Amino acid sequence: MLAIRLSRGGSKKRPFYHIVATDSRNARDGKFIERLGFFNPIAKGQEEELRIDLERYDYWVSQGGQSSERVKSLVKQYKKANQGE
Repeated sequence: MLAIRLSRGGSKKRPFYHIVATDSRNARDGKFIERLGFFNPIAKGQEEELRIDLERYDYWVSQGGQSSERVKSLVKQYKKANQGE
């Protein structure tokens, strides 16, 4: 099954997550099919906290991709923040 989930990067105590489309059997930080965006939970100042390629996200969902709960909430948040653009 195709999964759309977070893959952790960054150093100890400073998490950084990539939003990836991957086979659900792969390890969390293992190989992936495509990187769809990123999430930086500790962004400060002018740093970008969240970026998602919604066009590609929608494509993978249409192909049967199952998003994790956290990714669904991040997509909802991103859409709400970028409505006016």
